[in-house]
Amino acid sequence: MHALDILGDPVRRRLVEVLAQGPQPAGALVDLVGGEFAISQPAISRHLRLLRENGFADADIDGTRRIYHLRADGLDAAAAYLERLRSPMSQRLDALHTEIARGRSSRRREAAVAEPDHEAAASGIPITPAQEAS
Repeated sequence: MHALDILGDPVRRRLVEVLAQGPQPAGALVDLVGGEFAISQPAISRHLRLLRENGFADADIDGTRRIYHLRADGLDAAAAYLERLRSPMSQRLDALHTEIARGRSSRRREAAVAEPDHEAAASGIPITPAQEAS
């Protein structure tokens, strides 16, 4: 299954959010997430199995309890996929930013040429034709 397919389900996303806060026993996950989504313990177990099989979570056995914790593998796969989508878009946005900056710079130069030197005119210093042309 694709990493985003795993995170596309709201129950699994919530399980990942809870596990991001630290390791949790399966019973606590069933109580919390099962209560929020009104789903059964077997349904939560299936979601946890999918998270384990796809590198998002792992479970340690402590007596009769399973303690789940988050793994970086699945999150890294999702981040890498999103980065592949972001990279071309970032390049285009950087190019757009450069073009906008060039346009602003060009407009400033044009405005400076079109407007006389107000400071010199206010000081009473005559403006020569050469100064007006620059």
